[in-house]
Amino acid sequence: MSQQIKEQSEILEKLGIEKLNPMQEAAGLAITENPETILLSPTGTGKTLAFLLPVLKELDLICEEVQVLILVPSRELAIQIEQVTREMGSGYKANAVYGGRAFSKDKIELNHPPAILIGTPGRVADHLRRGTFAIDTIKVLVLDEFDKSLETGFEAEMSEIIDALPNLEKKILTSATQEIEIPKFARVNDPVTVNFLKGGKPQLRIQTIESNSKNKLDILLKVLSQTGDQPGIIFCNFKDTIQEVSDFLKKNKIAHGCFYGGMEQKDRERALIKFRNGTHRLLIATDLAARGIDVPEIGFIIHYQLPLKSEEFTHRNGRTARMHQSGTAYVLKWKNESLPEFIGNDTLSEDNFKVSEGDITKQQQKETLFISGGRKDKISKGDIAGLFLKQGNLQNEELGNIELKQDCAFVAVPAEKVHQLIKELNNTKLKKKKVRVTWI
Repeated sequence: MSQQIKEQSEILEKLGIEKLNPMQEAAGLAITENPETILLSPTGTGKTLAFLLPVLKELDLICEEVQVLILVPSRELAIQIEQVTREMGSGYKANAVYGGRAFSKDKIELNHPPAILIGTPGRVADHLRRGTFAIDTIKVLVLDEFDKSLETGFEAEMSEIIDALPNLEKKILTSATQEIEIPKFARVNDPVTVNFLKGGKPQLRIQTIESNSKNKLDILLKVLSQTGDQPGIIFCNFKDTIQEVSDFLKKNKIAHGCFYGGMEQKDRERALIKFRNGTHRLLIATDLAARGIDVPEIGFIIHYQLPLKSEEFTHRNGRTARMHQSGTAYVLKWKNESLPEFIGNDTLSEDNFKVSEGDITKQQQKETLFISGGRKDKISKGDIAGLFLKQGNLQNEELGNIELKQDCAFVAVPAEKVHQLIKELNNTKLKKKKVRVTWI
C-alpha cells in the first residue's frame, strides 16, 4: 500500500472537481459524525464520491486486510465504483468481485487484500464461505442501491454477509428511491437520513404517443427524428425485443448499442464505453440500465415497452433530467394497449405527431479503438493522448474520450481515421510496452 495517502483537496483536483455539490457535503458530514447513515439522492448525482470520501478517512494505513466492504446490485456498479476509487488515487487498494468472471481471478487479486472491497452479494457471500479474506478487520459496510439488491433477489446473501461481520462500526445505505423500507437484517437502529430526493426537481417532460401498429417501430423512427444528436436510451422489457429493435435500427442505418443481462460481461462493458464516449448515441436496454451504471447525462429516454411497475418507470425516467437538467421521456403505446395508472393519460396520437424534416440517420461520427495496455503498465491518459496526437497525427479536437482501465484502454476517434490510426499505431511502444491497437 502506498504511504502517500492523499488529502481530499488533492483527490478532487485529480478528479477535476472544483468543489463538492450540496448533497456530497451533507453526506460527508453525516457519515463522518454518525455510525448509521441513509443517503437518498437521484441517480447521477455523485453518491459514490459522497460516501467514498468520508470512508477513506476511516481507514487505517497500517492494516493490510479488507477494512471497507461495499455491496452493490450489479457487476456494472461494482466495476464503476472500483474505477472511481482508483481514479481518486487515494493510496488505498480497491478490488471488485462479481459473478460472470473466473473465481480464480478474484483469488489472485485477494492474495494481496484491498483496503476497499466492492462486490455483488452473491460473489462476496461465496468468498466469505471459502474464507478468501479476513472479516474481523472490516469496520465499514456500504449497501449501495440496497433496494435494488433486494429486488434482484440478494436478500439471503446480504443477511448472511452482515451476520458474519463481527466488528462493524459504520453502516451506510444508499438509494435513489423515496419510498424504501430498511430490511431488518441490516440491523440499522437509529440512522441519520440525508435526503436529496425532494429538493430541486429536474424538468422532466413525459410525452405519451399512441402507435397505430402493435410493434411500434414506425413511431419509434418518428420519435428519433426529433432527438437530433442527443444521447438517449430505448428501454425494452425483453432481450428478444431488443434484438427486434436493433435489427430495425440497423436496417435504417442508425448507430446504436445494446445492453441486457444475457450479454457477456465484456460486451456489456464495451457497450457502455461506446455510449459514454459518443461512438453510439443510442443504447437499447432492459431495466438493467435504469440505474447503477455510469453513463453520461442524456437528453431523452424512450419506453418502447411499457414498464410493469411504477418503480421501473421512475428509475428509467431518472436516467434523464438529472441534477436539475431538462429531459424528455417518451412513452410509446399501441392504440389497443392500456396505460398503467402511474403513467397518466395525456396521449398524442401517431397521426398528430410531428416529424422533423431531414435525414434521421445518425451518422457514425466516432469509432472506438482498443489499446492492450493500462494502469498496471504505468500508462497514463497523457501517454495515450501523446501517442494519438504525435504518432497518429490527430488534431486535438479530433481526439475523443480516453477511458483507462487496469490492463487496457479505449479511445474515441473520428470514424474516417480508424484504418489510418490502426496502421500507424498498432504494435508500437507505449511507455515500455508494445501495444496492440484494434477496432472494437
